Amino acid sequence: MQRENGARRRPSLSLPILRTSRSQHRDGSLTLGNLLSALGERSFGWAIVVFSLITLLPLPPGSTLVTALPLLVTTCQMALGYRHVRLPGPLARLKLDPGKLRRTVLSLRPITRRLERILTPRYLPLFARRNERLLGAALFVVAFALFLPIPLSGWFPAISLFVFGVGHVERDGLVAILGLALGATSVLLTAVVLTSLAAGAEAMIH
Repeated sequence: MQRENGARRRPSLSLPILRTSRSQHRDGSLTLGNLLSALGERSFGWAIVVFSLITLLPLPPGSTLVTALPLLVTTCQMALGYRHVRLPGPLARLKLDPGKLRRTVLSLRPITRRLERILTPRYLPLFARRNERLLGAALFVVAFALFLPIPLSGWFPAISLFVFGVGHVERDGLVAILGLALGATSVLLTAVVLTSLAAGAEAMIH
């Protein structure tokens, strides 16, 4: 019973993002760089959480060509061995819509509630410095699958990156591994869709 009560008292994963974005919106300073800096600029985990949320905003088809760029930059830096995220100026100054951000965060509550019930620090060696390059390379592949403007294919890679990011923030290796597994599945699905589209295009030509 004590464990269950402790789980219910666990701070919501959504609150830091909602509170920070609301405060910065009031100050007129809500940009991608400012939001990330307030949450924890040095953390690849928070960067991946925030940037995956950006790709899930209600935007026109093909927007992942732009919204996935921060994820490509972040995961590439992780793969190259950077110690923390370094956002290029144009990305850092990108203004965010607080209403859309809030709706996206709240739409993910069914996922975050389930994660909050199981999150606990474990399998910590996964996050050892020696593993960061390999993790970054794997995540870059998932981010690239998200970047491709394929109809209906962006949602799954974004969710998998979000789950990994939450696991990284909370140092929960099991949740991070779950995110990686979902990411591998999303890459496989993207490959299947690309193959089907290529086969269909070839059939039309011939």
